Amino acid sequence: RALIFPFLIREGKPTPFFTFVLALLFCVYNGYLQGRSLSNYAKYPSGWLKDPHFITGFIGWLIGMAINIHSDHILRNLRKPGETGYKIPRGGMFEYVSGANFFGEILEWFGFALACCTIESLAFALCTLFILGSRAKQHHQ
Repeated sequence: RALIFPFLIREGKPTPFFTFVLALLFCVYNGYLQGRSLSNYAKYPSGWLKDPHFITGFIGWLIGMAINIHSDHILRNLRKPGETGYKIPRGGMFEYVSGANFFGEILEWFGFALACCTIESLAFALCTLFILGSRAKQHHQ
């Protein structure tokens, strides 16, 4: 998502370069920590891919990603070219929560944490909940 989403955005507010660099560093470092955790420290039994934790987590991750992608699509298409101002998104999960894109990403990371069952993946899922949860609350207000 971090690599694809920026290319899909149409004319929007410019992102300060420092913010871009911090976001890039964060994503690279988190990816490294999650990958290192899974490749060097996590131990899984041979039938792990059939375990209910993995299956449920993978399905949660997949549903969260679908919600996130669909919500981003709705947000990208809220305004016509040249149009400004605030608009309330409609459709998809926006009918149930005002921050559907945030909800989808939180669900993704908790699904990932359940599928991996590592302390590192749970820590990031909780961080995502707190950070995106507060952003979702601000957007709702």
